[in-house]
Amino acid sequence: MSRETVSCKIIADTDDIITRFVCAGLGYDASWLDEHFTIGFILDNRLIGGLIYHNIRPGIDVWWTLYTINKRWCTRRVLNFMFDVAFNYFGCRRISMSADIDNIDCLKLALKLGFKAEGVLRGFRDNGKDAVIMGILQQEFNLKGKRKCQRV
Repeated sequence: MSRETVSCKIIADTDDIITRFVCAGLGYDASWLDEHFTIGFILDNRLIGGLIYHNIRPGIDVWWTLYTINKRWCTRRVLNFMFDVAFNYFGCRRISMSADIDNIDCLKLALKLGFKAEGVLRGFRDNGKDAVIMGILQQEFNLKGKRKCQRV
């Protein structure tokens, strides 16, 4: 790993700045969000992405909405943290997400992480695009080097 990749920092979004960044990047306003928790990815003192945990049902499931402008956010440490928050902090047994059917990079990454494509919602997006629904169960997640996060 390069020094630049290692220096990617994870921060909690305490004032919805990262949430608005993620939503704007995806072409959404934030009005669709219920209670949520967002983390941001900082590289070279610049926000390069974020992950919104939403529709959280502790002990059951959570939805992810992810947006980045730089692929260097995706390190084992960041991925471990993302999954640990869902599976260990919120105690969920499932993570769900959707991706535009033509967002090949996102779909490839999700499949590589162990998500399963569960269906296509035809014409689902505001712009008429189809969306692929994907999910992963806790027992399906197997990223080497993972560490548990402590519940607070």
